[in-house]
Amino acid sequence: MGKVRFLFALFMAKVATLALRITRHNGTNFPGIVALRICPQFLHYVSKPKFIIGVTGTNGKTTTSNLICDALRSFGREVLNNSAGANIQTGIATLLANSVTMTNRQPYDTAVLEVDERASRIIFPYVQPDILVVTNLSRDSVMRNAHPAFIAGILERSIPAKTKLVLNADDLLSAFLCKDNEHTYFGIGPLPSDKKACTNLIDDMRFCPHCHGRLVYDYNRYSNIGRARCVSCNFHSPDYDFEGTHIDAEKGTFEVLHDGRSTVYPLLDSSLVNIYNELTLVAVLSTLGYSEEEIQKAVSSIRITASRLSAVTKAGVTFRAMLAKDRNAYAVSRVFEIICSHPGEKQILFYSNNFDDDVKWSENVCWLYDCDFELLTDPSIKKVITTGNRGMDYKLRLQMAGVPKERIAYVEDPLTGVDEVDFSAGQNIYLLYGTDPRTPAPKVRKQILERLEALEREEENHA
Repeated sequence: MGKVRFLFALFMAKVATLALRITRHNGTNFPGIVALRICPQFLHYVSKPKFIIGVTGTNGKTTTSNLICDALRSFGREVLNNSAGANIQTGIATLLANSVTMTNRQPYDTAVLEVDERASRIIFPYVQPDILVVTNLSRDSVMRNAHPAFIAGILERSIPAKTKLVLNADDLLSAFLCKDNEHTYFGIGPLPSDKKACTNLIDDMRFCPHCHGRLVYDYNRYSNIGRARCVSCNFHSPDYDFEGTHIDAEKGTFEVLHDGRSTVYPLLDSSLVNIYNELTLVAVLSTLGYSEEEIQKAVSSIRITASRLSAVTKAGVTFRAMLAKDRNAYAVSRVFEIICSHPGEKQILFYSNNFDDDVKWSENVCWLYDCDFELLTDPSIKKVITTGNRGMDYKLRLQMAGVPKERIAYVEDPLTGVDEVDFSAGQNIYLLYGTDPRTPAPKVRKQILERLEALEREEENHA
């Protein structure tokens, strides 16, 4: 009876997919919802690829899984991948339903699956990864993920014993997951920008998880990211299997130390978060048995997704649209740090609100007080523009952080925010947007690009 029910669920999921294509509603989890409603054991019965690589963690899941997928495809492998980030149970069900034939034959040999950390307890009993990457664990939306230690507990209970883990040795919140599993560790060696102690509002690894003694950092990058050791016992960060070093942004290269050998790779992007993502890729490919030469060739053939790394310069003005995950203090603070590291005068349109909450819920603003808005007191930041139903909350938080009142502008209508921007030459304009489907950021981005194109035409006419 279960198999018959499964086949009917598979048929209806494919009908739902066809209906969505006809009506041009692509990229939804609806077929998976249909399949699981009809057959709750759908993930048990549906055929999976023989080899599965999972990617989970608070930040960097989509970029990392897409990099791994692109690299494997460059080797000629047919890879199944939820590239759009449909990473919960219904998304995985949709992906697998669309990949198999009506007789449940699975044509793909390999899958690279992004998996939501909290959904792992529902997915991993049926879809068991051979290799699982945990990019990092950090504070996310308190409404979704509570505290990272809570998420670590879910992963600890959910990860299959057979799964080989590829873990970030620089993240003590995730580095010691499932001690009985096989592990491979990656991390980045000392950098000139490192600190000796955490200076951020989020500081979730102050004490040793073994003896509760005080942790000291050999170097710290942000919150719990860095290398730490206990002053009272032998606890310390894991040793690197793959160490990123000699990062040269001008040459666009970095080196990876592994098994006593140093290999130079092209930098996909010089931001620290994407160096971690690229180092993860190198560790995974090496774990799969690819040589340094093969990995170098693969890295040279792929790119970071443009929507998450966008810069345009016209008429002497540089514009960047940057993903700053709404309600995620950790992610937004990291974006603030990147902005502060850039030279020149800056203006920020802070559109990382969860606009969907205006319709469905009430946005919880407690994350603002975990977020390092104090970074925006930097004199190079000339204006911060807030908007939305919580725009005044953001304005208040900016003032509490010490940002001068005259540098803050609130606009009730998000589409009028561009009117507050100074488009004079030499300015750097940043549009920070979240993952919210209702965000007006695409329209605002279009407005900014139109202004820049108009300025460029004026310059050409006067030349």
